[in-house]
Amino acid sequence: MDITNLNKDRKARRKPGIDLNPMIYGKLPPQAKDLEEAILGAVMLEKNAFDTVIEILRPECFYIDSHQRIYSAFVSLASKNIPIDILTVVEELKSSGDLENVGGPYFITKLTNSVVSTANLEAHARIVLQKFVQRELIRISGEIIGDAYEDSTDVFDLMDDAEDKIFNITNNFLKTDYKSMGHALTEAINRIDELRNSTEDISGVPSGYKSLDKVTFGWQPTDLIILAARPSVGKTAFALNLARNAALHPTRPIGVGFFSLEMSASQLVQRILSAESEIPMQKIARGKLEEHEYSQLQKKGIEKLIEAPIFIDDTAALNIFEFRAKARRLVNKHKVGLIIIDYLQLMSGQKERNSNREQEISTISRNLKALAKELNVPIIALSQLNRAVESRASSKVPLLSDLRESGAIEQDADLVMFIYRNEMYENYSSPDGLDVKDLTMIKIAKHRNGSLEEIKLRAMLSIQKFTDWNDDGFMPGNNFKRITPPSPDDFTGGSKLFMQKGSRMNSGEFDDGFED
Repeated sequence: MDITNLNKDRKARRKPGIDLNPMIYGKLPPQAKDLEEAILGAVMLEKNAFDTVIEILRPECFYIDSHQRIYSAFVSLASKNIPIDILTVVEELKSSGDLENVGGPYFITKLTNSVVSTANLEAHARIVLQKFVQRELIRISGEIIGDAYEDSTDVFDLMDDAEDKIFNITNNFLKTDYKSMGHALTEAINRIDELRNSTEDISGVPSGYKSLDKVTFGWQPTDLIILAARPSVGKTAFALNLARNAALHPTRPIGVGFFSLEMSASQLVQRILSAESEIPMQKIARGKLEEHEYSQLQKKGIEKLIEAPIFIDDTAALNIFEFRAKARRLVNKHKVGLIIIDYLQLMSGQKERNSNREQEISTISRNLKALAKELNVPIIALSQLNRAVESRASSKVPLLSDLRESGAIEQDADLVMFIYRNEMYENYSSPDGLDVKDLTMIKIAKHRNGSLEEIKLRAMLSIQKFTDWNDDGFMPGNNFKRITPPSPDDFTGGSKLFMQKGSRMNSGEFDDGFED
């Protein structure tokens, strides 16, 4: 018989419109029914077996519905400190009305008969978890496919939702196990040896300020750092200085992710250009530059910053889930080593029923700390202070209790810094009577791994730049000196700071640049 004609006859006899693919390629969801039964039976036989399993599995990890109900009974008994065995499990299922649904007392007893040994219980539990994760990935993929076919679905919302669902699997079910003292000690010793052999004193991401790095040794991986101040003190300017100093470090430049919920990327870049080129921000913003200033902007600003590993995201009303997904991509794709958020109170979290803004901020702060640990990078979050600072009659120095909207911020943070300038509230001068309105204090109010200090910085906000207090030739205090005499070239760009005291210079107070 001609095989070709036979095949044609078979195709002709098929009913039109019937898709045979599900019959040929149909698959059952990943499952391990025998292992599920062995685990349930072992828990009822072995006294401490449940302690091993509960760290790995939850009721929903079981594929068979009756197994889920039995394991839920285990959890309920454990929460009541009742021993888990055949009799107590039968009674618990009776009280919950699930005994007949799972197959009655006979099925409970049958589970223990299949147990040969509890020696490999942990391995069995991890296989069951693996099957559950596979089922969850299949389920989530199906939901994503269905949503992707909907024309009304925003593609960016779809991607964020997909990343969030997959992250929840990792966060809820694939947690790392505890480490023994020996393992942790080995890691600590290796870290100590690494620091001993290093020629640098900074073990983390450098801030660019010697006085600050002496206290913090740089921004440490996994740390959540809060930088807080009242409005118009210079939070954003200082944060941009930190980003610029890390990205343009002369020996080890570090990628920086800057998330701005308040200002556009263009405005931020203008500020960075002002600080780097030392041309007043006002001139750059208005575009009113002389020819020599434009040349200075090109050489000192644009040419240095064009290759700087700074990545700016200016998405407004960014929520914690979107931020988490974007931060992961920055770290994985661009090897970012520092993340800055401007600022915390503008972020939104997952709004739950009957929750208030304080609880929402608490959730955001916990997520930021968890993300810093997951990505192994420092996260600097800017924060507002409440009005209590200004209402106090005595000291205007910020306190931890002044952090706005949540006490959880100070609990979750590894380092809390306040920026303040006394001259914003009162006439402030040094002991010798010299006006030092550019004096900015960085108060370290909480430091989990170091001391509490107050750092002096000089703020040149006209060019959006901060420097160490002694870095520009000035030595504050009773023995005020100018280390080098001024020259006409000094009065360009950032050095125009000296010209702010023009009346004093004209009167001869700074006549020769030497000690007064």
